[in-house]
Amino acid sequence: MSPQQIKEIQTKIGVEADGFWGPISTRACEDYLRQFMPKPNPWPKTDQASLTAFYGKPGDESKRTRIDVTGLGVKYDGKTVNSITCHEKVGPSLQRIIRRLHENGFDAILAKYAGVYNNRPMRGGSTPSLHARAAAIDLWPEKNGNNQHWPTSALMPLEVMEIFSGEGWLSAGAFWSRDAMHFQATQ
Repeated sequence: MSPQQIKEIQTKIGVEADGFWGPISTRACEDYLRQFMPKPNPWPKTDQASLTAFYGKPGDESKRTRIDVTGLGVKYDGKTVNSITCHEKVGPSLQRIIRRLHENGFDAILAKYAGVYNNRPMRGGSTPSLHARAAAIDLWPEKNGNNQHWPTSALMPLEVMEIFSGEGWLSAGAFWSRDAMHFQATQ
């Protein structure tokens, strides 16, 4: 993002608009997004014991469901997607999120859908990814890659993060300053 766009985000989250994104802006952004989250947050903490207790074992496909996204602008590799497979516990929430993204004009981002369920470890490690539990989604990877710092080089709009936060989901871009394509149903 440009320094001007970063200043606009800083103004919105209530910190000095200097165009420099550092620890103060990161913390303010986390606090800002937490304001949108339901209380109590319905999702588990990120430790493996909490995730397993809530979602079950990674790769367990018995808890998967399909949500209907027909007509909501979701595309994978340029092809229209009419349903997404996800964990049954996140299905209704994810469907509301996708509907809100569509209603708020984020079809260009929905057209860059990159998946939910993928039974694999986190990149660079051996701990199961939230994708292995079908409780995470990736959007617009070309502009929000795993090692791209948000918001200095990754381009995920803060408004998309607000929509996910409204359902209690975390944005990896906002909360870890990288992997802005990744949103997960954890607290």
